[in-house]
Amino acid sequence: MKSTPQERTVAEAPTLQELQQRALAAASPKAYGAGAAIVCDRLVRIFSAEGIEVQALQGLELTIDQGDLVALVGASGSGKSTLLTILAGLDVPTAGTATVAGCDLLEMSVRERLRYRREVVGFIWQQTARNLLPFLTAAENIALPMQLRGRRAGAGRAQQAARVAELMAALEIGDLAHRRPNELSGGQQQRVAIAVAMANNPPVLLADEPTGELDSETGAVIFEAFRTVNRELGATVVIVTHDPMVAGEVRRTVAIRDGRTSSEVLRRTVTDEHGEESVNEREYVMLDRTGRVQLPVKFLEALGMEHRVAVDLAADHIEVRPDDLAGH
Repeated sequence: MKSTPQERTVAEAPTLQELQQRALAAASPKAYGAGAAIVCDRLVRIFSAEGIEVQALQGLELTIDQGDLVALVGASGSGKSTLLTILAGLDVPTAGTATVAGCDLLEMSVRERLRYRREVVGFIWQQTARNLLPFLTAAENIALPMQLRGRRAGAGRAQQAARVAELMAALEIGDLAHRRPNELSGGQQQRVAIAVAMANNPPVLLADEPTGELDSETGAVIFEAFRTVNRELGATVVIVTHDPMVAGEVRRTVAIRDGRTSSEVLRRTVTDEHGEESVNEREYVMLDRTGRVQLPVKFLEALGMEHRVAVDLAADHIEVRPDDLAGH
């Protein structure tokens, strides 16, 4: 027997549960940066000294995917080092939100922050002497973070020794195991420091100007070590740098200006019809969630743009032009 139109309508109508699920989905849009390894949302950091306030970060927004290799660049005072110390758990933001590997950096207790620095992020200072204890050998320095983590992590001495050997082999420093820091070159010290930072297998590795005290040839070796950590050990790597060699070798370079992300360069490898590879590079201006962009200073100067600009919407783009009422 054929069903009537009314019967078919009733049968196909959504259930109450389906309606509730649709309502929840509409009311709860996907969170900003959901699934990313690092998420900074409208991040603010204000420093006060002698009654003067300095805003190092001014609503910065940034997402970094798991397994990415990113360079942060910017002039002195731009806020890039402040951002790195916040991500490392060494400083606390004034406002906004910041999460690393699912950890909320604003809500952690002192004990949770200590665990975070031991297990979730590895950190490498520019000054090689700050990364290693001078009275321990390279192998002992690498083993120390595992020992500080404690036996609750389940790693006995044999497992720790195996992890030390694994890291030293990956970073090609196996022959340095019994040397103390004063017996190592600057490049060797930094490779040991990378191994120390990765001892507890953190998902995120942060580095502050790791090649700043090294010559270009040694710097290239250190950067290759970061690539090894990213590629073979699966860590998300973020490097603050002034070194154009380092900034030009990563897939993504993010520029920070006046406490906000201003632009980024994305690079991808393309293969032509003859099988030869080349790097395709494109620079983008960052658009935050309130619609703000920081136009490159050289563009503004070239067109004499200041104070205000005219903006028009075209079919597939937005036109930004000098103020056509200037002087009126």
